[in-house]
Amino acid sequence: MVHGEAWTLKEFFVYPNEYIYWTIQIVMYPFMTGLVAGAFVLSSLYHVFGVKQLKDIARFSLVFSFALLPVAMMPLMLHLQQPQRGFSVMLTPHFTSAIAAFGIVFSTYGMIVASELWFVYRRHFVTTATQLAITDNGSIGDRIRRLLFSALTLGARDISEEALARDEKAVKVLAAVGIPVACFLHGYAGFIFGSVKANALWMTPLMPVIFICSAVVSGIALCILTYIATMEIRKLIVAWQKKHELALLTHEELKSAEIHVVTMTSRYLIMFLVLAITLELLDLIFRGYTAVKSWDILRSVIYGRDFVNIFILQYGLGNLVPFILFLIPGLTIRRAAAGSLLVLLGVFMMRWNVVIGGQAFSSSFAGFMHYQLPIWPHDMETFKEGLFGALMVGITPFALFWLVTRVLPVFNRDDSH
Repeated sequence: MVHGEAWTLKEFFVYPNEYIYWTIQIVMYPFMTGLVAGAFVLSSLYHVFGVKQLKDIARFSLVFSFALLPVAMMPLMLHLQQPQRGFSVMLTPHFTSAIAAFGIVFSTYGMIVASELWFVYRRHFVTTATQLAITDNGSIGDRIRRLLFSALTLGARDISEEALARDEKAVKVLAAVGIPVACFLHGYAGFIFGSVKANALWMTPLMPVIFICSAVVSGIALCILTYIATMEIRKLIVAWQKKHELALLTHEELKSAEIHVVTMTSRYLIMFLVLAITLELLDLIFRGYTAVKSWDILRSVIYGRDFVNIFILQYGLGNLVPFILFLIPGLTIRRAAAGSLLVLLGVFMMRWNVVIGGQAFSSSFAGFMHYQLPIWPHDMETFKEGLFGALMVGITPFALFWLVTRVLPVFNRDDSH
């Protein structure tokens, strides 16, 4: 069976060799890379631009960006027919290929985030390694933790005020350098789509900019949603500790800190959301005004077959409704969570409409193709390219985030960063 035949339905005149080759994993790929870039930009607003209101969520979003980073490659690896060759992109740079450029940018971005995290947490590594060396009770667990944190210090155990000040300067420099790299990491996905001359829906110079703005929106929204979920779990833990007279914090203190962070972060979410919506509508208006040869079939796709996906789910539920929710005075945690979830839906539908909608019409301009998402897998291909493969990609970052926070705690740390 030809790749794509299992989930492609054809209508009217479609060439025999035409199928929907790019499926849910190619939708997930720009969506996940956008979350990586957006979370990093959110942390950089504090480290680079000194937005003090975002101090509490800056470290949280930086660690979350690091946890998201390995998952950015998963959709491509699942989609490739020969995934064992994918690692060659990271080892053989080729400066005239957009895909090869991704390998260079991805490696560079990974080193920047890892280095920034090391400078942010260096004091934590040193103090933890020292405490474990003093309180070592000979258990295997403590011995492994002591060796781990001692290795993470890289031999730099100076935590004087001058050394910590140098660390803070290094964090600021790395965050400043990382912003354009993070934007290019995701903007190149829009560059690939926008440079496909054979596809009328994708070919627009605004595509990379639209992808970058929506990436920042989705990254901030996911950080808000995950921060709220994490704080709610902490409240439950504090309630249990209070019941057993072990609590160090009160429920009211956590709630006050949570609403303050969410309110401050949502303001920047609104700002980037307005920018993303403006660019998307500008692109739509420009296409209608120029009305090139392919506009007739594009109009039938945009205003006909994909009307619900574009104007109801993406612009309505994904943009307009959360915009109103965040603008209503007296923002609450529930409203912020609902708004952030709808923003993520809107960005995901934007990726869906670009990837799947761009393949919905035939190159003959006289036929259409419909994508049927495989729900229940009956072989490995329908698992990777179906609902379960997408869910695996979506769940993995949260599992990695939980593991990373065992070493890089995002709460209860008092340091200069």
